[in-house]
Amino acid sequence: MKTRIAALFLLTLAGLSSSGQDPAASPGWKAGASSAVITPEPLMWMAGYASRKEPAEGVETDLFAKALVLEDAEGGRIALVTADLVSVPRSVRLATAEAVQKAHGIPPERLLINVSHTHCGPEMRIWRAWHSDDVEKREREAEAYCSFLEKTFTRLVGEALANRVGASTRYVHSKCGFAMNRRRPDGKGGFSNAPNPDGPVDHRVPVLQVRSTTGDRNLAIVFGYACHCTTLGHQKFNGDYAGYAQTEIERAHPGATALFVNGCSGDQNPYPRREVAYAEAHGRSLALAVETALQTPPRELAGPIRAAMREIPLKFDTLPTRDELEVRAKSADKLDATLAKHLLGELDAGRALPVDYPYPVQVIRLGNELTLVALGGEVVVDYSLRLQREIRDPVVWVAGYSNDVMTYIPSRRIWEEGGYEGGDAMKWNLFPARWHPEVEEVVVRAVHELRATLD
Repeated sequence: MKTRIAALFLLTLAGLSSSGQDPAASPGWKAGASSAVITPEPLMWMAGYASRKEPAEGVETDLFAKALVLEDAEGGRIALVTADLVSVPRSVRLATAEAVQKAHGIPPERLLINVSHTHCGPEMRIWRAWHSDDVEKREREAEAYCSFLEKTFTRLVGEALANRVGASTRYVHSKCGFAMNRRRPDGKGGFSNAPNPDGPVDHRVPVLQVRSTTGDRNLAIVFGYACHCTTLGHQKFNGDYAGYAQTEIERAHPGATALFVNGCSGDQNPYPRREVAYAEAHGRSLALAVETALQTPPRELAGPIRAAMREIPLKFDTLPTRDELEVRAKSADKLDATLAKHLLGELDAGRALPVDYPYPVQVIRLGNELTLVALGGEVVVDYSLRLQREIRDPVVWVAGYSNDVMTYIPSRRIWEEGGYEGGDAMKWNLFPARWHPEVEEVVVRAVHELRATLD
């Protein structure tokens, strides 16, 4: 029965995608795409959940990195790299940007790296090794895998460049409904990580459709959604709903590369959860939303491509004193005690605690139609909803998990409410304090300033 349903689903997608498509090209575009498996070999520790105490037990689905290069009529280019990973460390972003510019001539502000944030991917953040009894081994694993990613991302951009052909570029969108706000008031002034049907969401599914001007086929389908990739939590590598959605789309569009761009999903979870069947179902649901979008009247995009990027100093709140850290180091809260000891170690070594973090903000425009805002970290949904209201361009697409995933980025509302996304999660990242209360205004102001440079 399950096989029959899947077959019917694919037939439906194929039927939808073959109708109503105008092969006319937007003037001057060229595009190319590429893809590679990035499943760790040998198996390594998994990211996403502090409760994990051992390496992955196997591979349920391969993990992929993909690249799309777009070129306008003037020869201006952008490169989009997506990956089935929980994060992209800043060091990987910086090294990849330098290598891509040197090897392929694409400057850093025109390289966007976005990760799906699957919680069934590898742990590559070296600072997490202090949770392990085998610190040196885990550090070596993380370093080797990060080096592999830098080389793979750079190679994929080169392959996408080599694959360029004449293309049309269009924007469409629809909606999908399995994401739900996960901050449920607990009745005691706090919040539980549980479905909150009355919380804010962003159910839009933005889609960038790139078609060959010859052969009447899709080269690439870039699609987004604001939802954590946390359907699953077991010990096998898996791309979660985003991986299943990409697979379904590529089956329905032979020869096309499907690239998933995670949105502002810091406080959004997929429901229901905890079973592979649910991840598969969410993937089919999102794939069908993409197919629905492809049946709507497209917005043809023209160049030129414009891009701007900046790392802004995102300030921490009041730093702890040495006396405070010495008290916390004796706490029964193991996480807080470990963090306090780490910070005391920094002070003992003569290093001052950091007062801010270099936070990446990127804005890319395709002509006068589409503005793509790419923010680092686990950005909560309030940012997407606000920027869509405030930026007056015809299409505003806001992505999180871009170019660096350091921790959660709360809005002022969530900062004041507190809880995991409001600041508690920052202890896992060795940060000395939570963000300054003006975090939202600082980030939004930077977005508007960068957007203003691209008229």
